[in-house]
Amino acid sequence: MTTGEQGGAATPAAVGSDGAELRGSDLARAALAAAKEKSKTQRRSRRSVLGSGGGRRRRRWSGPGADERDPQPLGRLASRIAADRGWTDRLSGGQVFARWTGLVGGDIAEHTKPVALSDGELTVQAESTAWATQLRLLQRQILQRIADGVGKGVVRKIKVQGPAAPSWRHGPRTVKGRGPRDTYG
Repeated sequence: MTTGEQGGAATPAAVGSDGAELRGSDLARAALAAAKEKSKTQRRSRRSVLGSGGGRRRRRWSGPGADERDPQPLGRLASRIAADRGWTDRLSGGQVFARWTGLVGGDIAEHTKPVALSDGELTVQAESTAWATQLRLLQRQILQRIADGVGKGVVRKIKVQGPAAPSWRHGPRTVKGRGPRDTYG
């Protein structure tokens, strides 16, 4: 060690391969070579810690083959999002309402309409009591058609309602009792 010129602090002197003290550009070259060597050893030790792939992923071009980075059809992306978020049951239930005519046939769909789907039970309203009875008789065939069209397990049971009775209440106030029925015959 030699004594430095500023403040008398001790600094190490650079010594070349021949034992002579280096100065100027020779000192800079020796420092650069030492830094490069240190960088190589650090890079090797970092690779062994991180694994063979290194810390960074190298960007590759997708090339002619299919790749996950290629553009995807919108339907495939939408179905993937629905599956990830657990929406598939609700979407398949919505298909029952959207495709009702195609699932049960035009004749039945003309006289019935789906009202609600809850926990695998489809509520269907018929326009007359005769159609409600007919729907109850065809319940197994309708369940099979829905399972074939939308998926098995979406609708497990059908609840059939008859036509809704007319309401005789008009306005916010009503009177208890038999109401307008007592005026009829």
